[in-house]
Amino acid sequence: MKDVRTILDQNAFSFERLDAGDAPLRTLVQQRLSTVGPMAMLFYEQPLHIVRGQGCWLYTADGERYLDVYNNVPALGHAHPKVAEAVYQQMRMLNVHTRYLHEGIHRYIERLLATLPASLDRLVMTCTGSESNDLALRLVRQWTGKQGIIVTDGAYHGNTSAVTEVSPSAYKRGAPPDYVYQIPFTELAQQADPAAWFAQQVERGIDELEQRGYGCAALLVDTIFSSDGVFADPVGFLQPAVQRLHARGALFIADEVQPGFGRTGDALWGFLRHGLEPDVVTMGKPMGNGFPVAAVAAREELFARLNREVGYFNTFGGSTAAVAAATAVLDVLEQEQLIEHARRVGGELKHGLQQLQTTHPEIGAVRGAGLFLGLDLVDAGGEPDAARTTAVINALRQHGVLIGAAGKFGNTLKIRPPLCFGSDETAFFLQRLERALGVSGAGH
Repeated sequence: MKDVRTILDQNAFSFERLDAGDAPLRTLVQQRLSTVGPMAMLFYEQPLHIVRGQGCWLYTADGERYLDVYNNVPALGHAHPKVAEAVYQQMRMLNVHTRYLHEGIHRYIERLLATLPASLDRLVMTCTGSESNDLALRLVRQWTGKQGIIVTDGAYHGNTSAVTEVSPSAYKRGAPPDYVYQIPFTELAQQADPAAWFAQQVERGIDELEQRGYGCAALLVDTIFSSDGVFADPVGFLQPAVQRLHARGALFIADEVQPGFGRTGDALWGFLRHGLEPDVVTMGKPMGNGFPVAAVAAREELFARLNREVGYFNTFGGSTAAVAAATAVLDVLEQEQLIEHARRVGGELKHGLQQLQTTHPEIGAVRGAGLFLGLDLVDAGGEPDAARTTAVINALRQHGVLIGAAGKFGNTLKIRPPLCFGSDETAFFLQRLERALGVSGAGH
């Protein structure tokens, strides 16, 4: 039977495996268990005690440094001074919710809406991508009067109760409820015409949800399909699906939590890579470079319909400190030209990975755009190799590189460094990856 590992399990530390000789680390792990408890997930076979971050690097209590090729939360880089200073200055003056007037949120929202299609004329700020996707589900269901949602079968969209239900990859046991239709996205790469195939899957999903009595409210996708294994191409393949969706009265939610804010190197938003105009756009993680900031953009009429029924307020969403962090992120993206930087350095990185593929048959595919790439690891028969992926992840950790996994079978290295990642870091990563492939292969 194929070794399948969930994304959360793929890189998880087992609390039974801690080295008994490492007393300080053992003490910290025991404290974690006695406070956070059974949901106290940690990374790697040997956990890390991180005490400082700078740019693309993380530093541990014992003085070791690690190249962060995993973390897109501090998208600009760890501890970016302009973001830190903006939050500090705002916090020492005022931090309050949006029930009071404040000019900063209006300036920020006008600036962000100017980067989106004109039809998306309102934006509500939240704290997390999970909250954003939760609100998006409420908007589309209220507008259409239907409950069904179409997602891909390896998707992850967050961790509220409602959003977990549309996140197949979050389930360790069981499956999403009957009103969630899952597109078998792993079959996309086998299709001669991916656009036509995906459109057919969406049509089939709408039909199936109607037969089940739920109807279809929306298609919800992360526009770089990160949890599915990072699929950015072919450019534009989502267009026919969204056209069919609209023809049937359903809406399209573009989850930009991971591809948004310049990650793909093409534009600020991943959906623009496909030439789309979403009905709802959700955003999070990189929006505040580590400060909890997120948002939902949609047409005013969608928000108005929901507000007539139940209303919405978020105490910390759009606070003055959150707006200061988010504004600083936009400033830095422009000043440091990080979208163009992601395109250029991402191209170098992708080329380097493709060169490695020519000499390492265990690399089954290299995909992605900008500084968001996926590398599949396969066995001698070309099948997904989750065990080898785990071995490579931990070998890289031993060689000073932090990375994660993605894909329905847990065999995709998710390469997603901060946007300040440069040519020197690219060379370092490629050299360490080649070494890790050799080490993991020897013991595999």
